[in-house]
Amino acid sequence: MKIVLVGYMGSGKTTIGKLLAKLLKINFLDLDDVIENGEGKPIPDIFKDKGEIFFRKKENEYLNQILNTEDAFVLSTGGGTPCYGTNMTAILQATENVFYVRVSIPELVRRLSSEKDSRPMISNFTEEELPEFIGKHLFERSFYYNMAKNKISADGKIPEKIAQEIKSLLV
Repeated sequence: MKIVLVGYMGSGKTTIGKLLAKLLKINFLDLDDVIENGEGKPIPDIFKDKGEIFFRKKENEYLNQILNTEDAFVLSTGGGTPCYGTNMTAILQATENVFYVRVSIPELVRRLSSEKDSRPMISNFTEEELPEFIGKHLFERSFYYNMAKNKISADGKIPEKIAQEIKSLLV
């Protein structure tokens, strides 16, 4: 069984994915961690040293390696993963168990405000600029996120409840 979680940064994909993997007794993979381990440096450093294009190429390579294994897993993708190249097509071809973890803009702003320094995409924005950026960015990416067969609203729910909800929808 292959389960892939997509959604905007800060939507809880990693937290939910770990809980779901534990419930199902299968491996959990965070694509960002896989990339960092494979490249030997944190993602912000990859962006800074080699640029976003290099990062997106590596992201695609690692994603396809994971999707092409026979192993059962829960995979948490990066917020931008589905939006580049053939990534979302590859995900959808690998499994029907693709879940868009959907979070409202106000909730994303609340969650991400305290994490700005560790998130290269938003580190340069002020608190006042963040809602507009997230709104526009989420709008651009929502086309890809909405390709997921399953949409899970995460607002006002604890991660354990969301993991249970996903488990109940597995094919």
